Amino acid sequence: MLHLKDEIIRLGAISSQLEIPESVWREYLNKVLDYLNNFITSLEDIKAFQNNKPNRRSLSIENEKKSLDQIISLYQKEVVENGIVAASGGHLGYIPGGGIVASSMADLIAAVTNPFAGIYYASPGAVIIENEVLSWLKKIFSFPETAIGNLASGGSVSTLIALTAARDKYQIKNEIVSRSVVYLSEHVHHSIQKALRIIGLEDVIIRYVTLDNEHRIKADILHEMIISDKSRGLNPFLVIATAGTTDTGVIDPLEKIADISSQFKLWFHVDAAYGGFFILTSKKILFNGIEKADSLVVDPHKGMFLPYGLGAVLIKDRGAVFKSNQYQANYMQDALEDELIFSPANLSPELTKHFRGLRLWLPLQLHGLEPFIACLEEKLLLITYFREKLKEMGFMVGPEPDLSVSYFWYPFEENCDEKNKRLMDAIHDDGKVFLSSSVIGGRFVIRIAILAFRTKLSTVDKAVKMIADCLEKVKSNC
Repeated sequence: MLHLKDEIIRLGAISSQLEIPESVWREYLNKVLDYLNNFITSLEDIKAFQNNKPNRRSLSIENEKKSLDQIISLYQKEVVENGIVAASGGHLGYIPGGGIVASSMADLIAAVTNPFAGIYYASPGAVIIENEVLSWLKKIFSFPETAIGNLASGGSVSTLIALTAARDKYQIKNEIVSRSVVYLSEHVHHSIQKALRIIGLEDVIIRYVTLDNEHRIKADILHEMIISDKSRGLNPFLVIATAGTTDTGVIDPLEKIADISSQFKLWFHVDAAYGGFFILTSKKILFNGIEKADSLVVDPHKGMFLPYGLGAVLIKDRGAVFKSNQYQANYMQDALEDELIFSPANLSPELTKHFRGLRLWLPLQLHGLEPFIACLEEKLLLITYFREKLKEMGFMVGPEPDLSVSYFWYPFEENCDEKNKRLMDAIHDDGKVFLSSSVIGGRFVIRIAILAFRTKLSTVDKAVKMIADCLEKVKSNC
């Protein structure tokens, strides 16, 4: 027994290194704060994109201690200085986030206090905060109080939860799968098709509804397709619309699609991951009908400018969600709670989860809502400004966007797509700001997505000048 105690004491002395003393902890925090402050203050001057490759060997995990200074330096060199600087206002490709500092404070608090936010019994306060965030979202989108939801890692997992509920509501399984029909736009986010495959619906019939000249679903064609499919003995069950497409920034005619879905008793899902929070702006009227959706996905790490890792899903049919996700086990018998308190673990595939709700709850408590709305309105004006500047330079631009995503191309007389690809390459090589590309209507185009909270007028002017400089390089090499 004496030997056993000695061994425990010996191991305890080594393991206690994981509990950093307060004096060292404060020193570490100061070093981290200094680094982060230098990072933020340098964002205006550094490139938003660097096409470098990190040294994988330097990031390998070896049993060799490093100082915090060494670790920070390694992180800066191998992570920050390679690829997209997503915290930069110059991130104008894909759908930017940005990462407001208030959320990082929330994440630090959540990580250190480490509440188990998946079960009400384990951390009732954390679960209430998560549900308060969801209640706030229900008010914004005019969903009923009886709707339920979940804070997931992003739009992809949120979509997975929503489409699983639709599957189980309509009992799409076994031989029914191959004759069941889903209707969507060719501009739908790829997480939709991915989710269908993951939940066992790879063999459903997918109908891509014809789009109008502004890339929106044509509701009359949708109506005709459903009638045709039903007359052929097929099983339509799901219609998906988008409130802010990734490619073109448009909003499908939600009101009309909602009414058609209701007429035929189909599940109506709205992907508002990118565009949803623009409902708080002067564009609110474009979202009419979103309140009729059976399920809705929205990403606070996009339209609320949070660090990556917070998406949300709202669903009206509680039974369908519980059928997919609610299970009990003997070892959890102490955690049975009042049925009116919905633990996140009962509403998603996750049991253990990060306390995500705090990263939105804290900034809303700290800042209020007004700065977020102003930031969204600013982005709407910036995309208009950008499009006007490019038209002055001779560029062709896509249809007027509903939100803050647009696309453009230069009308070269010969080999237009090839030369626009060269222009895209030149823009990436420059890297002052980051743009991305797509193919729309068979044409190679360059996309701009203005959403990062640090993107200002000066950022857009920088982007315009960079594009002009890169265009001259491409022309001179032709």
